[in-house]
Amino acid sequence: MYLGLRDLRVAKGRFALVGVVIVLVALLSTVLAGLANGLVDDGISGLRALPITHLSFQEGAESSFSRSILTTDQLATFDEAPGVEATPIGVSFLNAATDDGKTIDIALFGVDPGGFLAGASAAGDGATPAPSGGIEDGLVLAQDLADEVEIGERFTIAGSDLTLPVVGFTFAGTYGHVPIAYTSLDTWRQLQYGDDPRGRFAAIALRATGDADLAALDEAAGTETGTREDAFAGSPGYSAETATMSLIRGFLLVISALVVGAFFTVWTVQRTRQIGLLKALGASTGYVVRDALGQLAVILLVSVLVGTLIGLGVGSLVGEDVPFSFTAGSVVASAVALAVVGMAGSLVALRKLTGVDPVISLAAEQ
Repeated sequence: MYLGLRDLRVAKGRFALVGVVIVLVALLSTVLAGLANGLVDDGISGLRALPITHLSFQEGAESSFSRSILTTDQLATFDEAPGVEATPIGVSFLNAATDDGKTIDIALFGVDPGGFLAGASAAGDGATPAPSGGIEDGLVLAQDLADEVEIGERFTIAGSDLTLPVVGFTFAGTYGHVPIAYTSLDTWRQLQYGDDPRGRFAAIALRATGDADLAALDEAAGTETGTREDAFAGSPGYSAETATMSLIRGFLLVISALVVGAFFTVWTVQRTRQIGLLKALGASTGYVVRDALGQLAVILLVSVLVGTLIGLGVGSLVGEDVPFSFTAGSVVASAVALAVVGMAGSLVALRKLTGVDPVISLAAEQ
């Protein structure tokens, strides 16, 4: 690394150009990581916040609430099982409006007021509490809507004659990029099925311990049970959004590898006589490779670090209108992946690096 570090100090302009390109790639990678996390949070933050371990759906529903219809008979199978705490839940997307024309879009979660999910609708952490009973009295909205809606306002649900008052706010999050609202399961059934609900609902929320035999329960009830994380895929747009962002980030890593590989190849060509002289003086091929890769590693690490820090700064300036959030894991993973892929891209030039003949150092300058 001695010669590599000296070369960095002498040829600052050449290495600065490479560093700036890598900084820009790291900046873009960090911003994309924030956008990817923001989209995920905006799609399933409400589902992630539920105090559950598993969700049971109708067979073939593919973890989608809109495709699943269960009944009280299936719920009874889980209620009677050891190691399982079960409660029904209904989920649907609705539009609601006041008499003066104010409208809101909501993902309506219908829960049993006596079940363990009722606590998820309780106001807390600074949210505005309901003035009376709770979800059985009307709508408990996500705190995100507190700037638009006031407690006591009455909303008529589109497609029905049912008018419900806003009784409180809670940190419910979002589902399918829509703010969540809680109401009682009976109210949800009335909105979903009219006057003939027949005890139907969308899914069974579970809190299961290690003693629970969920496979046997599924066979007995005719359901499909998965973890809460498995149910994320049922959120509208979740799979397509995550696949798209992963594809974009993958292309960025490929481009990064090609860019670093191209720079390193040109770099090697420019240093051919220097490498030949090192070998003529007795330097082994291993020493030459370590010197070159160490030099590249310094540039990569410094550039990726700078680009990541700039990306974090840019992310902090993004407004609330854009779904954007950082997690330590995603930022670190993005930076490490970029550094590893950059080093991998340099391997394309190793053959030329190791193939330099010491005799070339005796060639006359043209």
